[in-house]
Amino acid sequence: MAVYEFDPLTDPRWLELVGRHADSSIFHTVEWLLSLKQTYGYRPVAFSTSNARQLKDAIVFCEVSSPLTGKRLVSLPFSDHCQPLADSNQTTEILSYLLSKSRTVGWKYLELRPLHKDSFPATKRIFEANRFHFQTIDLRPELPMLLKNMHDSCIRRKIKRADKEKLEYKSGATEDLMDSFRHLFLLTRRRHRLPPPPVSWIRNLAHAFGDRLKIHMMSKDGVPAASILTITHKQTIVYKYGCSDVSFSNLGGTPSLFWKVIQQAKLDGLTAFDLGRSDYGDEGLVGFKQHLGAAVSDLIYFRNVPSSEPKSSSALSSLIGPVFSRLPDPFLEGIGNLLYRHMG
Repeated sequence: MAVYEFDPLTDPRWLELVGRHADSSIFHTVEWLLSLKQTYGYRPVAFSTSNARQLKDAIVFCEVSSPLTGKRLVSLPFSDHCQPLADSNQTTEILSYLLSKSRTVGWKYLELRPLHKDSFPATKRIFEANRFHFQTIDLRPELPMLLKNMHDSCIRRKIKRADKEKLEYKSGATEDLMDSFRHLFLLTRRRHRLPPPPVSWIRNLAHAFGDRLKIHMMSKDGVPAASILTITHKQTIVYKYGCSDVSFSNLGGTPSLFWKVIQQAKLDGLTAFDLGRSDYGDEGLVGFKQHLGAAVSDLIYFRNVPSSEPKSSSALSSLIGPVFSRLPDPFLEGIGNLLYRHMG
Protein backbone atom coordinates (compact mmCIF):
# COMPACT_ATOMS: atom_id res chain seq x y z
CA MET A 1 0.00 0.00 0.00
CA ALA A 2 1.38 3.41 -0.99
CA VAL A 3 1.83 6.20 1.55
CA TYR A 4 1.60 9.86 0.58
CA GLU A 5 3.13 12.90 2.29
CA PHE A 6 1.44 16.32 2.35
CA ASP A 7 1.50 19.68 4.13
CA PRO A 8 -1.46 19.94 6.54
CA LEU A 9 -1.12 23.73 6.68
CA THR A 10 -1.85 24.20 2.99
CA ASP A 11 -3.76 21.06 1.91
CA PRO A 12 -7.53 21.71 2.32
CA ARG A 13 -8.15 17.94 2.57
CA TRP A 14 -6.57 17.97 6.06
CA LEU A 15 -8.93 20.71 7.25
CA GLU A 16 -11.87 18.70 5.91
CA LEU A 17 -10.66 15.45 7.55
CA VAL A 18 -10.20 17.15 10.93
CA GLY A 19 -13.68 18.65 10.60
CA ARG A 20 -15.44 15.34 10.03
CA HIS A 21 -13.33 12.80 11.94
CA ALA A 22 -14.73 11.80 15.35
CA ASP A 23 -11.25 11.46 16.90
CA SER A 24 -9.94 14.90 15.95
CA SER A 25 -8.99 17.33 18.71
CA ILE A 26 -7.55 20.83 19.04
CA PHE A 27 -4.11 19.27 18.57
CA HIS A 28 -4.98 18.26 14.99
CA THR A 29 -6.19 21.70 13.97
CA VAL A 30 -4.41 23.98 11.52
CA GLU A 31 -4.44 26.63 14.26
CA TRP A 32 -2.44 24.42 16.63
CA LEU A 33 0.00 23.30 13.93
CA LEU A 34 0.53 26.87 12.75
CA SER A 35 1.28 27.99 16.32
CA LEU A 36 3.87 25.22 16.70
CA LYS A 37 5.53 26.31 13.47
CA GLN A 38 5.47 30.03 14.27
CA THR A 39 6.76 29.63 17.83
CA TYR A 40 9.27 26.80 17.57
CA GLY A 41 10.06 26.51 13.86
CA TYR A 42 8.80 22.92 13.63
CA ARG A 43 7.69 21.65 10.23
CA PRO A 44 4.19 20.10 10.26
CA VAL A 45 3.86 17.12 7.93
CA ALA A 46 1.14 14.50 7.47
CA PHE A 47 1.01 11.05 5.90
CA SER A 48 -1.92 9.13 4.42
CA THR A 49 -2.62 5.91 2.56
CA SER A 50 -5.05 7.90 0.41
CA ASN A 51 -4.27 10.28 -2.43
CA ALA A 52 -7.90 10.94 -3.33
CA ARG A 53 -9.70 14.27 -3.25
CA GLN A 54 -11.09 13.30 0.14
CA LEU A 55 -8.65 11.76 2.62
CA LYS A 56 -9.66 8.45 4.16
CA ASP A 57 -6.97 8.61 6.83
CA ALA A 58 -3.90 10.53 7.98
CA ILE A 59 -1.40 10.92 10.80
CA VAL A 60 0.09 14.34 11.49
CA PHE A 61 3.59 15.00 12.85
CA CYS A 62 6.02 17.81 13.39
CA GLU A 63 9.61 17.39 12.31
CA VAL A 64 11.78 18.67 15.14
CA SER A 65 15.37 19.46 14.23
CA SER A 66 17.60 20.53 17.10
CA PRO A 67 21.40 20.76 17.35
CA LEU A 68 21.02 19.91 21.06
CA THR A 69 18.50 17.06 21.09
CA GLY A 70 18.60 15.75 17.53
CA LYS A 71 16.19 15.30 14.65
CA ARG A 72 12.90 13.48 15.20
CA LEU A 73 9.29 13.11 14.11
CA VAL A 74 6.73 13.72 16.86
CA SER A 75 2.93 13.49 16.79
CA LEU A 76 2.77 16.08 18.27
CA PRO A 77 5.17 18.26 20.33
CA PHE A 78 3.69 20.09 23.36
CA SER A 79 0.39 18.28 22.74
CA ASP A 80 -1.21 16.10 25.41
CA HIS A 81 -2.43 13.61 22.82
CA CYS A 82 -2.78 13.24 19.06
CA GLN A 83 -4.88 10.28 18.00
CA PRO A 84 -4.03 8.92 14.51
CA LEU A 85 -6.97 9.73 12.24
CA ALA A 86 -6.71 6.24 10.80
CA ASP A 87 -7.70 2.68 11.64
CA SER A 88 -5.12 0.22 12.96
CA ASN A 89 -4.29 -1.22 9.52
CA GLN A 90 -3.79 2.22 7.97
CA THR A 91 -1.70 3.28 10.97
CA THR A 92 0.47 0.19 10.60
CA GLU A 93 1.07 0.95 6.91
CA ILE A 94 2.03 4.55 7.62
CA LEU A 95 4.34 3.53 10.46
CA SER A 96 6.06 0.90 8.30
CA TYR A 97 6.69 3.55 5.65
CA LEU A 98 8.07 6.02 8.22
CA LEU A 99 10.32 3.44 9.88
CA SER A 100 11.86 2.75 6.48
CA LYS A 101 12.14 6.45 5.68
CA SER A 102 13.79 7.22 9.04
CA ARG A 103 16.94 5.31 8.04
CA THR A 104 17.58 7.68 5.16
CA VAL A 105 16.35 10.92 6.74
CA GLY A 106 18.20 10.45 10.01
CA TRP A 107 15.36 10.77 12.50
CA LYS A 108 16.53 9.87 16.00
CA TYR A 109 13.08 8.42 16.70
CA LEU A 110 9.38 8.60 15.83
CA GLU A 111 6.90 9.37 18.61
CA LEU A 112 3.15 8.79 18.69
CA ARG A 113 0.77 10.09 21.37
CA PRO A 114 -2.48 8.21 20.69
CA LEU A 115 -5.52 8.77 22.88
CA HIS A 116 -6.53 5.13 22.50
CA LYS A 117 -4.08 2.41 23.56
CA ASP A 118 -5.26 0.00 20.84
CA SER A 119 -4.56 2.41 17.98
CA PHE A 120 -2.19 -0.02 16.29
CA PRO A 121 -1.41 -3.75 16.62
CA ALA A 122 1.35 -4.83 19.00
CA THR A 123 4.74 -4.87 17.28
CA LYS A 124 8.31 -5.42 18.34
CA ARG A 125 9.27 -2.18 16.58
CA ILE A 126 7.22 0.12 18.84
CA PHE A 127 8.03 0.70 22.52
CA GLU A 128 6.25 2.46 25.36
CA ALA A 129 8.09 5.75 25.95
CA ASN A 130 6.01 7.41 28.65
CA ARG A 131 2.78 6.95 30.56
CA PHE A 132 0.41 9.54 32.04
CA HIS A 133 -3.00 9.84 33.60
CA PHE A 134 -5.63 11.33 31.28
CA GLN A 135 -8.81 12.83 32.73
CA THR A 136 -12.06 14.11 31.28
CA ILE A 137 -15.42 15.29 32.59
CA ASP A 138 -18.58 14.17 30.80
CA LEU A 139 -20.62 17.37 30.49
CA ARG A 140 -23.83 15.72 29.28
CA PRO A 141 -25.49 15.45 32.74
CA GLU A 142 -27.39 18.49 33.99
CA LEU A 143 -25.57 21.12 36.07
CA PRO A 144 -26.99 19.99 39.46
CA MET A 145 -25.65 16.47 38.83
CA LEU A 146 -22.25 17.80 37.70
CA LEU A 147 -22.03 19.81 40.92
CA LYS A 148 -23.12 16.81 42.97
CA ASN A 149 -20.36 14.71 41.37
CA MET A 150 -17.75 17.12 42.75
CA HIS A 151 -16.05 16.46 46.08
CA ASP A 152 -17.85 18.27 48.90
CA SER A 153 -14.99 19.62 51.04
CA CYS A 154 -12.36 19.90 48.29
CA ILE A 155 -14.50 21.56 45.62
CA ARG A 156 -18.08 22.51 46.55
CA ARG A 157 -17.21 24.23 49.82
CA LYS A 158 -14.37 26.11 48.12
CA ILE A 159 -16.76 27.35 45.44
CA LYS A 160 -18.95 28.74 48.22
CA ARG A 161 -15.86 30.28 49.84
CA ALA A 162 -14.96 32.06 46.59
CA ASP A 163 -18.50 33.45 46.40
CA LYS A 164 -18.29 34.60 50.02
CA GLU A 165 -14.94 36.30 49.36
CA LYS A 166 -16.51 38.07 46.35
CA LEU A 167 -13.79 36.95 43.95
CA GLU A 168 -14.17 38.62 40.57
CA TYR A 169 -14.41 36.45 37.44
CA LYS A 170 -13.42 37.54 33.93
CA SER A 171 -12.83 35.63 30.71
CA GLY A 172 -11.55 36.51 27.27
CA ALA A 173 -8.20 37.17 25.60
CA THR A 174 -7.66 40.88 26.15
CA GLU A 175 -4.19 42.33 26.70
CA ASP A 176 -4.94 42.85 30.38
CA LEU A 177 -5.96 39.22 30.82
CA MET A 178 -2.93 38.04 28.85
CA ASP A 179 -0.60 40.10 31.06
CA SER A 180 -2.24 38.85 34.26
CA PHE A 181 -2.05 35.27 33.03
CA ARG A 182 1.63 35.70 32.19
CA HIS A 183 2.29 37.02 35.72
CA LEU A 184 0.55 34.06 37.38
CA PHE A 185 2.10 31.58 34.95
CA LEU A 186 5.59 32.79 35.87
CA LEU A 187 4.80 32.45 39.59
CA THR A 188 3.55 28.91 39.06
CA ARG A 189 6.40 27.73 36.84
CA ARG A 190 8.92 29.12 39.31
CA ARG A 191 7.11 27.26 42.10
CA HIS A 192 7.42 24.07 40.04
CA ARG A 193 11.06 24.94 39.31
CA LEU A 194 10.57 25.00 35.54
CA PRO A 195 10.90 27.78 32.95
CA PRO A 196 7.72 28.98 31.21
CA PRO A 197 7.16 28.45 27.48
CA PRO A 198 7.90 31.47 25.29
CA VAL A 199 5.47 34.37 25.63
CA SER A 200 5.01 34.14 21.86
CA TRP A 201 3.54 30.62 22.25
CA ILE A 202 0.47 31.84 24.18
CA ARG A 203 0.10 34.87 21.94
CA ASN A 204 0.36 32.78 18.76
CA LEU A 205 -2.30 30.40 20.11
CA ALA A 206 -4.57 33.32 20.99
CA HIS A 207 -4.14 34.86 17.53
CA ALA A 208 -4.73 31.53 15.75
CA PHE A 209 -7.78 30.34 17.71
CA GLY A 210 -9.47 33.71 18.17
CA ASP A 211 -12.50 33.56 20.48
CA ARG A 212 -12.15 29.77 20.82
CA LEU A 213 -9.27 30.44 23.23
CA LYS A 214 -10.14 32.01 26.55
CA ILE A 215 -8.22 33.04 29.63
CA HIS A 216 -10.40 32.64 32.72
CA MET A 217 -9.30 34.80 35.65
CA MET A 218 -10.26 35.07 39.30
CA SER A 219 -9.13 38.20 41.15
CA LYS A 220 -9.37 39.45 44.72
CA ASP A 221 -9.75 43.22 45.03
CA GLY A 222 -8.30 43.62 41.53
CA VAL A 223 -5.28 41.37 42.17
CA PRO A 224 -5.02 38.22 39.97
CA ALA A 225 -5.43 35.10 42.14
CA ALA A 226 -5.93 32.15 39.78
CA SER A 227 -6.28 31.56 36.05
CA ILE A 228 -6.79 28.79 33.50
CA LEU A 229 -6.50 28.78 29.71
CA THR A 230 -8.99 26.79 27.64
CA ILE A 231 -9.52 26.12 23.93
CA THR A 232 -12.66 24.69 22.35
CA HIS A 233 -12.89 22.25 19.44
CA LYS A 234 -16.22 20.96 18.21
CA GLN A 235 -18.12 19.79 21.34
CA THR A 236 -15.06 19.67 23.63
CA ILE A 237 -13.44 22.30 25.81
CA VAL A 238 -9.78 21.64 26.57
CA TYR A 239 -7.96 22.79 29.71
CA LYS A 240 -4.40 23.52 28.61
CA TYR A 241 -2.73 25.62 31.33
CA GLY A 242 -3.47 26.64 34.88
CA CYS A 243 -1.69 28.98 37.29
CA SER A 244 -2.23 30.75 40.59
CA ASP A 245 -0.82 32.89 43.35
CA VAL A 246 -0.51 30.68 46.44
CA SER A 247 -1.12 33.62 48.76
CA PHE A 248 -4.78 33.42 47.63
CA SER A 249 -5.04 29.61 47.59
CA ASN A 250 -7.35 29.47 50.64
CA LEU A 251 -10.01 31.57 48.88
CA GLY A 252 -11.23 28.83 46.52
CA GLY A 253 -10.35 30.63 43.29
CA THR A 254 -9.26 27.62 41.25
CA PRO A 255 -12.23 25.32 42.06
CA SER A 256 -14.57 28.24 41.40
CA LEU A 257 -12.87 28.89 38.04
CA PHE A 258 -13.49 25.34 36.86
CA TRP A 259 -17.12 25.55 37.96
CA LYS A 260 -17.56 28.81 36.04
CA VAL A 261 -16.05 27.21 32.93
CA ILE A 262 -18.31 24.15 33.26
CA GLN A 263 -21.40 26.34 33.60
CA GLN A 264 -20.50 28.30 30.46
CA ALA A 265 -19.63 25.12 28.57
CA LYS A 266 -23.10 23.76 29.33
CA LEU A 267 -24.69 26.97 28.04
CA ASP A 268 -22.61 26.62 24.86
CA GLY A 269 -23.82 23.04 24.34
CA LEU A 270 -20.41 21.40 24.87
CA THR A 271 -20.36 17.74 25.92
CA ALA A 272 -16.83 17.05 27.21
CA PHE A 273 -14.16 18.79 29.30
CA ASP A 274 -10.68 17.50 28.46
CA LEU A 275 -8.54 18.11 31.56
CA GLY A 276 -5.38 16.86 29.87
CA ARG A 277 -2.57 14.68 31.13
CA SER A 278 -0.96 14.43 34.56
CA ASP A 279 2.34 12.80 35.47
CA TYR A 280 2.20 9.45 37.19
CA GLY A 281 3.02 10.20 40.82
CA ASP A 282 1.47 13.69 40.74
CA GLU A 283 -1.22 12.61 43.17
CA GLY A 284 -2.19 16.18 44.02
CA LEU A 285 -3.12 17.14 40.45
CA VAL A 286 -4.72 13.79 39.65
CA GLY A 287 -6.74 13.95 42.86
CA PHE A 288 -7.87 17.52 42.20
CA LYS A 289 -9.20 16.55 38.77
CA GLN A 290 -10.95 13.51 40.23
CA HIS A 291 -12.55 15.75 42.85
CA LEU A 292 -13.94 17.82 39.96
CA GLY A 293 -15.74 14.65 38.83
CA ALA A 294 -13.30 13.55 36.12
CA ALA A 295 -12.88 9.98 34.90
CA VAL A 296 -9.27 8.76 34.63
CA SER A 297 -7.56 6.53 32.07
CA ASP A 298 -4.02 5.76 30.89
CA LEU A 299 -2.36 7.86 28.21
CA ILE A 300 0.64 6.11 26.67
CA TYR A 301 3.26 7.56 24.31
CA PHE A 302 5.13 5.26 21.93
CA ARG A 303 8.46 5.42 20.12
CA ASN A 304 10.27 3.18 17.69
CA VAL A 305 13.27 3.00 20.04
CA PRO A 306 13.40 2.38 23.80
CA SER A 307 13.37 5.70 25.67
CA SER A 308 16.16 6.61 28.08
CA GLU A 309 14.99 10.20 28.72
CA PRO A 310 13.42 11.50 31.98
CA LYS A 311 9.87 10.18 32.25
CA SER A 312 8.22 13.39 33.39
CA SER A 313 8.58 17.10 34.00
CA SER A 314 9.10 16.18 37.67
CA ALA A 315 12.29 14.36 36.73
CA LEU A 316 13.52 17.39 34.77
CA SER A 317 12.63 19.67 37.68
CA SER A 318 14.62 17.61 40.17
CA LEU A 319 17.70 17.81 37.95
CA ILE A 320 17.85 21.52 37.13
CA GLY A 321 14.94 23.08 39.02
CA PRO A 322 16.92 24.63 41.88
CA VAL A 323 18.65 26.94 39.39
CA PHE A 324 15.36 28.07 37.84
CA SER A 325 13.71 28.79 41.18
CA ARG A 326 16.28 31.50 41.98
CA LEU A 327 16.45 33.33 38.63
CA PRO A 328 14.86 36.78 38.07
CA ASP A 329 11.77 36.76 35.83
CA PRO A 330 13.48 38.06 32.65
CA PHE A 331 16.18 35.37 32.89
CA LEU A 332 13.63 32.63 33.57
CA GLU A 333 11.60 33.70 30.53
CA GLY A 334 14.78 33.96 28.46
CA ILE A 335 15.73 30.38 29.31
CA GLY A 336 12.26 29.25 28.27
CA ASN A 337 12.67 31.07 24.97
CA LEU A 338 15.99 29.30 24.38
CA LEU A 339 15.18 25.79 25.62
CA TYR A 340 11.63 24.95 24.61
CA ARG A 341 12.21 24.49 20.90
CA HIS A 342 14.75 21.78 21.74
CA MET A 343 12.31 19.94 24.04
CA GLY A 344 9.43 19.15 21.66
